[in-house]
Amino acid sequence: MASSDEKPDDSDTGLGRPGARRKPKITINDIARMAGVSKKTVSRVINDAATVKASTRDKIKALIKEYDFSPDPQARALAFRRSFLVAMIYDNPSPQYIVNMQRGILDALAGSSCQLVIRPCDRNAPDFYDMISEFIEQQRLFGAVLPPSVSEDDHIAEMLREADCPYVRIASVELDEPHRMIRTREAHGAAEAARHLARLGHRRIAHIRGPESFRSSHERLRGFQDGLSEFGLHLKDDDIVFGGYTYETGYECARLLLAKPERPTAIFAGNDEMALGVYKAAREIGLTVPADISVVGFDDTPIASRIAPYLTTVHSPIRDIGYLAGKLLVEGPKGAKGGLTSITPELVVRESTAAPAF
Repeated sequence: MASSDEKPDDSDTGLGRPGARRKPKITINDIARMAGVSKKTVSRVINDAATVKASTRDKIKALIKEYDFSPDPQARALAFRRSFLVAMIYDNPSPQYIVNMQRGILDALAGSSCQLVIRPCDRNAPDFYDMISEFIEQQRLFGAVLPPSVSEDDHIAEMLREADCPYVRIASVELDEPHRMIRTREAHGAAEAARHLARLGHRRIAHIRGPESFRSSHERLRGFQDGLSEFGLHLKDDDIVFGGYTYETGYECARLLLAKPERPTAIFAGNDEMALGVYKAAREIGLTVPADISVVGFDDTPIASRIAPYLTTVHSPIRDIGYLAGKLLVEGPKGAKGGLTSITPELVVRESTAAPAF
């Protein structure tokens, strides 16, 4: 029989005396396992990210409260330490546009500690926001450049602000604070294209516009219509067709327009990629540019001065815009001390436009 002086074994009571066995500490992995979600989702809830479903958020918060879980401050600080990565997040289908934008950003980052990372995406994907949120979290970005049409998405801008990540939006209208914006005056450039064709004497004019989801598509159409109206000219509904800012859609749209009983004598394509598609469609039915059909593009990508005939197009200094965006990120708000950065595209007349052959 045990002596009355013998004390009961309390080695597993966890009462704090030396040698006592303690209750295992709950980790973020445990919370994720019990909630049936990923560790990243738990991390988003802890950091109040806006991309977690309400029901999932409530479940995770309940587990955190029940198990009195708190993240390790040192680990959390390490997780949110900034990298020196600047991201270009885009869904623009024009490779020429993206390459020139990328070159401009790299010009701006030269000599700094920053490097450029490219993140293509699809805004129509069902998990688009989750993918972007995860990307922002994983890369711990120094900053982000948002070309159209990602730049037009207010939710993406909000996600970056919540992550305390500087960004610059490039868009045809003013959407944000001056140090977060570069505005390109698309309508002005398109109006110049319209005036040029009208002065040459064209009256049957068509337009291949960009995707509905791109604000630039609306601005270019609006500017083109405004320019034509100065000469008493107007586009009919069947003079406007939707393209996708790609060579292939430019070709398909041009085939439709050139098959009309009264085909247009001039086509304004929403970008240079689609203008090249017009060249192909015209050539297939024996038409010559510009003798039979005048063609105007938009952007003035390098290909515009390399094809035959050289393309008349609206010059948008894409590389310069990329450079300015990179500079705004590196310099911060002081880089926009003069107010909003605004870029005005200008028409460059080359060989693809001429008076119509009546």
